[in-house]
Amino acid sequence: MVPKSTSFGHESSSSGFFGMNELTYTDAMARLEARRTNRRALIQGGLFLCTVITTTSAGALQNGVNPLTDPWGLLSGIPFAATLMLILLVHEMGHYLTARYHGVAATLPYFIPAPSIIGTFGAFIKMETSPWNRRVLFDVGAAGPIAGLVLAIPAIVIGLGLSTVSVDYQAGGGLSLGSSLVFSLLSQLTLGVVPEEAHILLHPVAFAGWIGLLVTALNLLPVGQLDGGHVVYALFGRRQVWVSRLALVVIVGLAVMGYWEGWIFWAVLLVVMGLRHPPTIDDITPLDPKRKLAAWGTLVLLGLIFTPAPFYFAEPESYRPVNESIQNVQRLTRSTSDTG
Repeated sequence: MVPKSTSFGHESSSSGFFGMNELTYTDAMARLEARRTNRRALIQGGLFLCTVITTTSAGALQNGVNPLTDPWGLLSGIPFAATLMLILLVHEMGHYLTARYHGVAATLPYFIPAPSIIGTFGAFIKMETSPWNRRVLFDVGAAGPIAGLVLAIPAIVIGLGLSTVSVDYQAGGGLSLGSSLVFSLLSQLTLGVVPEEAHILLHPVAFAGWIGLLVTALNLLPVGQLDGGHVVYALFGRRQVWVSRLALVVIVGLAVMGYWEGWIFWAVLLVVMGLRHPPTIDDITPLDPKRKLAAWGTLVLLGLIFTPAPFYFAEPESYRPVNESIQNVQRLTRSTSDTG
């Protein structure tokens, strides 16, 4: 016999999720999601702080400071680290905010610290739901590079103004930086010379801006799920894979022709990541005319900021100014030092 006041059905339903009384399934899932979000935020925050440390250390090392023997010397790395971190952050927030605007679930940025000359391998966000259509995909994909360039270009201009131009020196060789069309133009407008005509000792802010251009160009490669892959898929749909394959051939070709051996690493990485782009939910609706024009403009932008040989080793040689504009820079440098 069971008393009428007792209900096995009510008791079993109120025992809840994982045996917790008075806790509905929805409440349990909400708590689990909150814990997952908090755990993810801790990871993201930890990675951000680690990347701040590694980029600041990289900036200090660029200035000839050993952080292990001179901890206060880390302060000299702040201009480089702050500029680069801000460019990367704005790039990723461009993706994030655009995704949220279109109702696409996305994570906040994950920064990647690295023991390298710049202290990081960049940052990324993760889209947790698929974009509704190719128009949304384009908006999310293109927003990051455009937002990052809005900071990278002024950083280059300001940093070039603080840089040193050597117009008559005995070049000792060593690691040198390549130049894109945009960087050469900015150098011409700011300093009156292009990098090929003079030895420019970049200020840390200018170097961070140069890295910003390089990172943007690498992200705009029309392969897989890179930003450029998003743009090309928005343009061509599933035919995007053929553009990815062509881009891979070009990248390998640059390595074979001796522009930069690092392209081999990138080619392998892109193959591992995958050349195909996943479909959107509505994969039929094409880009509207304005977005189609903007997508082609984004690919033109890639050509303007792309550097075939980002890094190369220069052979030691005697360098003398032969261009009148370089001599003008020399006179300007000397007159400035005399008045100072």
